[in-house]
Amino acid sequence: MTPTAPARPAKTRPAIVEGICVALFWLSSLLAAPSYAAERSQVSAFLEVTGFDVAIASIAQSAGDAPGMLGAEASDFGLAWERLASDVFDPEKMQDMAVDILEQTLSRDALLHAAEFYASDLGQRLVEAENISHQREEGESRREIGEDMVAEMQATGDPRISLFHRMNTAIGGTDSALRAVQEIQFRFLMAASAAGLVEMQFDADGLRAMMKAQEDEMRRAMNASNLAHSAYTYRDFSVDELRDYVAALEDPVMQEVYALLNAVQYEIQANRFEELAHRMRGLQPVQEL
Repeated sequence: MTPTAPARPAKTRPAIVEGICVALFWLSSLLAAPSYAAERSQVSAFLEVTGFDVAIASIAQSAGDAPGMLGAEASDFGLAWERLASDVFDPEKMQDMAVDILEQTLSRDALLHAAEFYASDLGQRLVEAENISHQREEGESRREIGEDMVAEMQATGDPRISLFHRMNTAIGGTDSALRAVQEIQFRFLMAASAAGLVEMQFDADGLRAMMKAQEDEMRRAMNASNLAHSAYTYRDFSVDELRDYVAALEDPVMQEVYALLNAVQYEIQANRFEELAHRMRGLQPVQEL
């Protein structure tokens, strides 16, 4: 028998119902719009319905990784660092960047296809769970809990494991994410070198070769992290609901949407890290990498 999802806390239900009503209202207006393209307001609403606006805003959390790539810590910069990171990774600014790109690249048909799924009851519950997953951890690590859940699933032959693997592949896969992380790091370090923040001991080709040598280890770590993340994030969903979600993600049109959303998110993150490197000039003395 397929297990059913536990009832969600009562305090979350009004938010879900309200979200569905807003999503359905927006969909009705979109259906009445011209068929050739989505307007800027529709793209903004699309980001909210799908939860991509929260994913974009969460990019700001990665700003704390920048000092570590330069052999330093965020605390080394004091308040100046906090002000700079907050300005460069301003959520409203990043969302405007996302809308600018998607307004020119996301077809109305693809937009509507994805929005119809995420505006459903299941879709809105998924968005709620995924939005929460972007929040900073408090207390016991979500990853540790997720890893324990994965171990139990593997021991019992839980079908969720294979569904999580299919889900990861459907939204881009580990290799795609790995290449994106490498490109973000590469662009940041090259920008940091140009800004005089680090003295590189090798050229661009050497930096890429070093990253290539670390690929296998990074891939294993990312695969394990993705699995634990999925186990924790989707813990309240039944196997049947997860199957429905995977089927929706594997649809060719949804694949088109996710390929574009991933590209937009990674480009914004790389762009912000480059901007951060340029504006960090003078905050820290030159260090050898």
